Amino acid sequence: MRVLVTGGAGFIGSHVVDVLLAAGVQVRVLDALLPGVHRRALATDDPGTSARGAEITGTDVPGPGAPGPGVPDLDPRAQFRLGDVRDADVVRAALDGVDAVCHQAAMVGMGVDLADLPAYAAHNDLGTAVLLAEMARAGIRRLVLASSMVVYGEGAYRCPAHGPVRPPPRRDTDLAAGRFDPLCPACGQPVEPRPVTEDAPLDPRSVYAATKLAQENLAAAWATASGGTVVALRYHNVYGPRMPRDTPYAGVASLFRSALERGGRPAVFEDGGQLRDFVHVTDVARANLLALRWHEAPARRLTAFNIGSGRPHSVGEMARELCTAFGAEPPTITGEFRAGDVRHVFACSARAAQALGYTATVGFGPGIAAFAHAPLRA
Repeated sequence: MRVLVTGGAGFIGSHVVDVLLAAGVQVRVLDALLPGVHRRALATDDPGTSARGAEITGTDVPGPGAPGPGVPDLDPRAQFRLGDVRDADVVRAALDGVDAVCHQAAMVGMGVDLADLPAYAAHNDLGTAVLLAEMARAGIRRLVLASSMVVYGEGAYRCPAHGPVRPPPRRDTDLAAGRFDPLCPACGQPVEPRPVTEDAPLDPRSVYAATKLAQENLAAAWATASGGTVVALRYHNVYGPRMPRDTPYAGVASLFRSALERGGRPAVFEDGGQLRDFVHVTDVARANLLALRWHEAPARRLTAFNIGSGRPHSVGEMARELCTAFGAEPPTITGEFRAGDVRHVFACSARAAQALGYTATVGFGPGIAAFAHAPLRA
């Protein structure tokens, strides 16, 4: 089997490439090497123009950590194409001879402000649309889509009096007063956070979240029209080696590590009690292989799976564990907040366990301890 991994030189994508190659899969990578998340571009800071469709194969691409002009962190056995997923000609060439696609290419994170909105929509949604159109043209019918837990908005909650409830978005006045936990919309009493399942209502509350849900909708429409199948892997908070450093588009784990690398202390928003599911990137990569191997014909053209560790931890706990492993002072709890942030969201991965055979193998403590000294992308 030959698989195209878009964004395959990135943080998660490069680990997906490693797992696929180890399983004997032939891998082709398409990546624009955007300077915001890569140490250096291969030939130009504007992929898709002067370096459009450039290809490097075999020993021309140094392996992880190797010096030279190649692609950092990318296994030399992968065939690499430099190009933008929004360029139909580049995508068409990259799909030649491919059996399935793992679509990892995307702008990620909360962004800086609403000025980022066009870039998110262009890279995530237009790029996905171009990819799907070219897959239909090429007759490729199998897609594994990197989705995200952000499509849920808030996670699941249960009120002792009213059962399962969906709290409305938190109000700035409450957040400014330090009232971070949502309340029951019926009685105004505290609610208990619960693991979120794939059947939960979808309620994106940031630009990034809106584009990830749009990716799922586009892929589902493509599958219905083309007869293809989509496995949407809703990643929870992924961390591990090769995360980009010192960028506002990185995940919270990378932001904390970046602060420690600079000799500072991680700044934890709110009171640090936000519950998340921190899942190691090697487990996420393995989930992609399992999704590619899943041959069950689902009743729906798109099937979503939560990919998490199954064990929630607070953001403050993660920051403290990271500081301890790094040998640094404890984090700073700032009380600050951001519009679009949600309070608690963590995974129920039972569907992935039953259907795909997925279970996380890297525990929180050992994983964070290793991440404290793992290499990041400068």
